[in-house]
Amino acid sequence: MESDVNRRDALKLGAGVGAGVVLPALAQGQETEDDIESADPRLKPIPRVRVGMVGIGGRGFHLLRLLLGQQHVEVKAVCDLLEDRCTLAQKATVSAGQQRPDAYFPNERAFEKLCERDDLDLIVTATPWRWHVPVCVAAMKNGHHAATEVPAAVTLDECWQMVETAEQTGRHCVMLENCCYGRTEMMVLNMVRQGLLGELIHGEAGYLHELREDRELLGPNQEVNWRLEHMIHRDGNLYPTHGLGPVAQCMNINRGDQFDYLVSMSSVSRGLNVHYASRFGAKHPLATRKYKLGDVNTTMIRTKLGRTITVGHDTQLPRPYTRINMVQGTLGIVQGYPDQIALESNAHGHSWEPIDKFQSKYEHPLWKKLIKEAQGKGHGGMDFMEIHRLIECLITGTEPDMDVYDAAAWSAISDLSERSVAKRSKTIDVPDFTRGRWKKNRPLGIIGG
Repeated sequence: MESDVNRRDALKLGAGVGAGVVLPALAQGQETEDDIESADPRLKPIPRVRVGMVGIGGRGFHLLRLLLGQQHVEVKAVCDLLEDRCTLAQKATVSAGQQRPDAYFPNERAFEKLCERDDLDLIVTATPWRWHVPVCVAAMKNGHHAATEVPAAVTLDECWQMVETAEQTGRHCVMLENCCYGRTEMMVLNMVRQGLLGELIHGEAGYLHELREDRELLGPNQEVNWRLEHMIHRDGNLYPTHGLGPVAQCMNINRGDQFDYLVSMSSVSRGLNVHYASRFGAKHPLATRKYKLGDVNTTMIRTKLGRTITVGHDTQLPRPYTRINMVQGTLGIVQGYPDQIALESNAHGHSWEPIDKFQSKYEHPLWKKLIKEAQGKGHGGMDFMEIHRLIECLITGTEPDMDVYDAAAWSAISDLSERSVAKRSKTIDVPDFTRGRWKKNRPLGIIGG
């Protein structure tokens, strides 16, 4: 792993010389904070954000509707493999009072033509995972900001490609991690920032979500869909960012602390075989085939400051949904599902209290302001919040709450966990995508507060 990091550093240092590149030098920490703020070309306000949408499936159409609900957004172009999805997106845009957007289809590279347009500010992608980085890279190389569904990247090379392109082009590349905008998660961030939990020591997170009947696994004719392909061929934590993102923000990852190394272990794989045998019969190909992904993966991360984070992945066995959402410090602990808190000042932390008791004092200011607008708009309102904040940052020329370094660091856990599992849970170093800048980057404040 160290060789991967060194190789990338060498390439970066070589490529930046005489190339007119601004952001790589900044990322290496060669300027003062004042210089960074004044020189950043990404922070130019955009009064009206012109959007191209790539991927108009269930998730993509949902994001499209959220974008159309923002006052300062104009959807100019849409792209999908299927013409009927593009048509649906066009009708929705017109119904929202905007001009009919241009449509790009039906092949997998149609997004490249969309990205070549010169009348766009932001490209949003909600495609299967393997297209996230190609779309974002094409967007940035054509002068547009990019936003992608999670995970931002699948492989470590993709993470570096995303970071390097953002630095070379001076464009934002944002991962749309909606769980960072959950009502409880943002309240916990507020608690942490106000010192309620003391110094953070440990966090637990995960994506524990039974997916055996999900349409991303099987098509209408029992054909293997794109997400099931990952379960067939990969073993590790395939989807870390939902749980990890909020914990990483609380712990100031990339902004005062940094992932250092991890170890990962997977259980045996049985859940899909048992499920498909019950559904289709014991001799059905889906019941007899080998699935590489262990039913339960546990990944443990240690940070540069000595904190620890446990990240779980469990999608192939019957279970209730949870992201765990736990942060623990020297003065107390908050834990999700159910949401509860225990403070050292209350019976020395030996009893849990409902977190609702603290809501009036620690409700996040963004939720106080926008709770009515967010209601009913995806995953308890968090989907609305993430789109609102992205557009708000673009129109005001403010640094987004999540940047390309967050997208890379959080997404890289997937590839790195696979490497650890394949080597009998060997310790694997996590690359520093900021190249040392995390040491002086300012912590993320109370978002939108």
